[in-house]
Amino acid sequence: MSDTIWDAGPAMTTATPLRRAVTQLARRRTWTELAYALVGLPLGALGFVFTLVTLLLGAGLFITIVGVLVLAVTNEAVRFLAGGARQQANILLGTDVAAPSRVRTHEEGRGYLRAHLLDPVAWRARLYLLLKLPVAIAAFVVAVTFYLYGLAGITYPIWRPFSRCNTDSRGTCHRGAGLGPHYYLDTPFRIALAVVLGVVALLVAPWAVRAVLSVDRLLVTNLLGPTRRDARVQELERTRASAVDDSAATLRRIERDLHDGTQARLVALAMNVGLAKEKLAEGGDPAEASRLLDTAHTTAKQAIVEVRDLARGIHPPVLDAGLDAALTTLAAHSALEVQVRSAIVERPEPAIETMVYFCAAELLTNAAKHSGANTVVVDVATHDGRLRLRVDDDGRGGAVVGGGTVVGGGTGLAGLADRVATVDGTLTVDSPRGGPTSVRIDVPVTAAARRGPA
Repeated sequence: MSDTIWDAGPAMTTATPLRRAVTQLARRRTWTELAYALVGLPLGALGFVFTLVTLLLGAGLFITIVGVLVLAVTNEAVRFLAGGARQQANILLGTDVAAPSRVRTHEEGRGYLRAHLLDPVAWRARLYLLLKLPVAIAAFVVAVTFYLYGLAGITYPIWRPFSRCNTDSRGTCHRGAGLGPHYYLDTPFRIALAVVLGVVALLVAPWAVRAVLSVDRLLVTNLLGPTRRDARVQELERTRASAVDDSAATLRRIERDLHDGTQARLVALAMNVGLAKEKLAEGGDPAEASRLLDTAHTTAKQAIVEVRDLARGIHPPVLDAGLDAALTTLAAHSALEVQVRSAIVERPEPAIETMVYFCAAELLTNAAKHSGANTVVVDVATHDGRLRLRVDDDGRGGAVVGGGTVVGGGTGLAGLADRVATVDGTLTVDSPRGGPTSVRIDVPVTAAARRGPA
């Protein structure tokens, strides 16, 4: 039964919280969180003891090389323990914390010791292992208390008759749990009350455990994941690899076009000129020689057109007049009605202009082929050292990054996002079902502007 049916009327609305509480007990997340809370205590105690002992031992011997060795070597062990805790949280708590970068050492001896001794990932891991224990104790206590009391309360009518006899001050035997020296849960009302309290405790248990584990989840996310510097390095490595792949694909395309097109036409041109030369040298039919030269002339003109198109695909000559003029020309050749608005007050460097031009070309091609749009608005402007391109169409929408169509050897919106990321740019898409679609590209105007947190 869907939530919509349950919310259909006022009577059903009051049942929704209870239904949600009951369904929580059947969810996999509830039981994985319970498992995390139970195994977290012994693992947390192990990590706490190891971290505390190695810190005290290393600090006590720090004036000697032994203390440095202890801290450097155990920092590597702490990384291992923290890695296990991170994977455990990813599996059982559903976090998505990436592995931090490895220690970068370029030399043996002191270089190795210094890199491990000053490793920020290891020291953040030590802080996590120290804070993990109190959080693990709280999670364990809450989990055991709520779940055990809940199960005990629900099954209270079953096991109560077999409990030991508690004698009050008047000598009366009471079989059941006692709340103080004179209050025992052995009457029908009190037995029912115990069952109700057990049900409440069991229904509240998932939320109580989750509330405590939210602290652990916060610690894992902030202390065991990559630092901003690590994330920056990983992003640069990814965008560099994307740029290398894009360049390699472009070179392969150029080689293929030259080999299959221009080279073949130049070979045909040489053969026709050679045959015509032989005809004339041997005193052959001049008309046949003229026909061969006409064919060679046509082939030469076709080769010139192909070379011109190939050069335009590498760097459109219209860009020499500026990006705004290039976009206007691009819009004039589009199959759609395109309006260009330009407010470029600081001319970008050629590489940025070329990238934005080809991005705009691919967006217009996608709009013409797949959006069903009638009009497109291209808005380009510069401000505070940034170039912002916005392409809006009135099509059917539904475009997503990663769901673009291959156009002209590209890779759709995902390919555009990777391309602009190589210069610390961003691509955002707003394309609800039914339209309209708006794609925004934000890049620096110069390569020197590609600065970010180190």
